[in-house]
Amino acid sequence: MLKRAVYCCGMHSCHAQHASCLTCKLCLSGAFGGFGTTTTTAAPAFSFSAPTNTGTGGLFGATQNKGFGFGTSFGTGTGTGLGTGLGTGLGFGGFGTQQQQTTLGSGLFSQPAQTPAQSNQLINTASALSAPTLLGDERDAILAKWNQLQAFWGTGKGYFNNNIAPVEFTQENPFCRFKAVGYSLMPNNKDEDGLVVLVFNRKEADIRSQQQQLVESLHKILGGNQTLTVNVEGVKTMPDDQTEVIIYVVERSPNGTSRRVPATTLYAHFEQANIKSSLQQLGVSLSMARTELSPAQVKQLLQNPPAGVDPIIWEQAKVDNPDPDKLIPVPMVGFKELLRRLKVQDQMTKQHQTRLDIISEDISELQKNQTTTMAKIAQYKRKLMALSHRTLQVLIKQEIQRKSGYAIQADEEQLRVQLDTIQCELNAPTQFKGRLNELMSQIRMQNHFGAVRAEERYYIDADLLREIKQHLKQQQEGLSHLISIIKDDLEDIKLIEHGLNESIPIRGGVFS
Repeated sequence: MLKRAVYCCGMHSCHAQHASCLTCKLCLSGAFGGFGTTTTTAAPAFSFSAPTNTGTGGLFGATQNKGFGFGTSFGTGTGTGLGTGLGTGLGFGGFGTQQQQTTLGSGLFSQPAQTPAQSNQLINTASALSAPTLLGDERDAILAKWNQLQAFWGTGKGYFNNNIAPVEFTQENPFCRFKAVGYSLMPNNKDEDGLVVLVFNRKEADIRSQQQQLVESLHKILGGNQTLTVNVEGVKTMPDDQTEVIIYVVERSPNGTSRRVPATTLYAHFEQANIKSSLQQLGVSLSMARTELSPAQVKQLLQNPPAGVDPIIWEQAKVDNPDPDKLIPVPMVGFKELLRRLKVQDQMTKQHQTRLDIISEDISELQKNQTTTMAKIAQYKRKLMALSHRTLQVLIKQEIQRKSGYAIQADEEQLRVQLDTIQCELNAPTQFKGRLNELMSQIRMQNHFGAVRAEERYYIDADLLREIKQHLKQQQEGLSHLISIIKDDLEDIKLIEHGLNESIPIRGGVFS
């Protein structure tokens, strides 16, 4: 019996199948980091260079691990995503913390050193997917396909050797197909702003009602130093009855100046073991520094796709980014992460709707105030006009008393003549007075007719109005039908008259 050629996963007999196999692609791209003994150089904290793994005597030869450092692998780190914890459970270091890291960002741009247990896990996973030796016959190939199916689904156990425990497949494994790439908003706060996010396992109403006690508790955790002041920047609700509280600390110097404690410094203080336990007693489940990424960090993040994410999908996600200046692609693994993002989206939608309702109420209040203000302005205008007339009357009387006993001067005589002329024009029947009288009479008539019409106004029930319309429609259809019958009868009468006119001359010729 001929033996077929075996490629990386041990399941293909031709180069075409091998080239299209996801398992082979991941093996050759360094997803496993090589089989056999490996020496790993781990990058220090805040190092933006990916570590290089040199394999010696491995199954696939020497490989270079080009993973970007989102934890050691999918499922080995608990990452916190951008802003409000996006990426939890992805192994994505996010812009927050990892279990293995104690400084901000140390798990984001550097890949931790692989332990022997992790290397063995990768070797066992590759053996279960490519070349299991459980049964020792052709059934191992079927078992390899079944293991691949479980790995693609992200659940189950992969048996590959009688002497080694099976591999546990989770959705965080590199072969899981339920992966996608979403987008998260990059923070735009500087380190000098000192903003640190604390996520509490309590409702927003409880946090707001006990905000002062919370500030005092945080001040005690910071040592109760009188030069430090804890301030709350904002409080925002989150899904699953959690609340996000943004704080910053102001430090006052003896000379009277003050400054904000940098976010990284405050975050590093919160990550100390004793401080972290005190925060957990207050209900804090997560803390992170809200600082912006440098251009070099963003470039390094975009150039290296996360471990387990297809580079083609990552490149397409960068192309489809709706706002590259503000948004950054982040991996999403599994339905839980998708559900979590959906909850966050629903929460943000509710917050936006609440804000819109508040704005609508403010607009309605402003409209009421505007109406009231306009009415007051009109009232004050009338009052100003009345006061102006009274002032004018006072001035007239005062001028009369001042001019009493003096002869009328020439300019006053000219003014009297002009006033008499204006009075005559106003009193002329065809001039302004007559027109004003006519307008007044028309206004009275309109008011009278309006009052009469208002008294005769009546309302018809909607159902009764519908029945009346239906009845009138039927009447109209009956009239139309009757008109058509009358037209047909007229045509018949015209034909009869035409026939009679033609038969009369013939009869006259017969009797003559």
